[in-house]
Amino acid sequence: MGVKTDLRSTYQHLQPTSADVVIIGGGIMGVSTAFHLASRGVKNIVLLERHRLGRGSSAKPMGGVRANFSDPNNVMLGQRSLESFRTFYEDFGTNIELTQVGYLFLARTEQEVADLELATKVQNELGVRSRMVDPKELVQINPFVDEQAVLAGSFSPDDGFACPAAAVNGYARACIQLGVTILDMTEVLNIETGPDGVRSVETNLGVISTDKVVCAAGAWSAAIGEMAGHVLPVEPVRRMIGITPQQPLKHPSVPFTLDLGTKMYWHNYYNGLLVGISHDTVPGFDRDFTFEWLDEFNAAASVVAPSLMNPRLDEGWAGLYENTPDRNAIIGASSKVPGFYYITGFSGHGFLQGPAAGEFMADIIQGKESFLPADAFSVDRFGDEDRELVETNII
Repeated sequence: MGVKTDLRSTYQHLQPTSADVVIIGGGIMGVSTAFHLASRGVKNIVLLERHRLGRGSSAKPMGGVRANFSDPNNVMLGQRSLESFRTFYEDFGTNIELTQVGYLFLARTEQEVADLELATKVQNELGVRSRMVDPKELVQINPFVDEQAVLAGSFSPDDGFACPAAAVNGYARACIQLGVTILDMTEVLNIETGPDGVRSVETNLGVISTDKVVCAAGAWSAAIGEMAGHVLPVEPVRRMIGITPQQPLKHPSVPFTLDLGTKMYWHNYYNGLLVGISHDTVPGFDRDFTFEWLDEFNAAASVVAPSLMNPRLDEGWAGLYENTPDRNAIIGASSKVPGFYYITGFSGHGFLQGPAAGEFMADIIQGKESFLPADAFSVDRFGDEDRELVETNII
């Protein structure tokens, strides 16, 4: 999206020798957490980014923003973040190009319909303006959909998409104004711990003494957790999307549409379309763009939206999902290493939950009562079948 986001000239490049809090990762989670802490008066915050801010998982997501989930905690993170995105320009002076075209989930089996009905009920109880739609209304909302292929859908008109890089930019500028030290091109080499917990962070620029470290490293979080002696089950998975030519559209307002069965998705991107599918791929850090996903996309489109088959693509990109075993975030304080915190593993819905997730992380660090229970997204849920999250509205 057409927003200038280069902050390199404003970063501070003198690494301090101590900090109250060190945040590892300069994507949406890192800058949101830093902002929420700094805005409450926490003074000595250092944010470290191995490359440039927002160039990791926040660099190339689809930009979707929504509260259309099935798990109440995800709904609340999405809803609270949407509220922040709506006032982002007024709060931060940055245009994130929020476009509220809505989200449309497609159901083609009775089980998918039942799941959407239950999810919509949960959303409505929490104040989300979503509703179930029948095939006839569904194709009026998105004419690309084959009416005969679907049984029902769930539409949430207040959702949409925005520019992740601009949001990172806005938070970063606010952080700098509040005194946060932001160090890009700074790699974390080790985290020293002892019986009392976190002691310091070693980077390529030296050692920072601290007793609080926040892992906000996205797809690279497992390695940071290992440095601290804490397992973070985060696995990087490549996802690719394509952009069709910029030309006048027959249907100029297409919601962010996701088919639960095939995992394909599409929505407006200026005067073109963004198209993609959750393509099966080998986990890893490869971010090279290829066209290998198009066979799966075309097969899915032949079922759901035949006119989208064999799309002409003017551009495309690859980014990384940061997947956890249950495809939900992990946010919390380590129960094994005092002073080690984590906000990662968002599995494809990180940007849209970033504002509220950073607020929640700040609450946990400060020991404050929050809008969610402190263990709502704890990594300790894994291995406990009664605590693992179940989220149906994800791709």
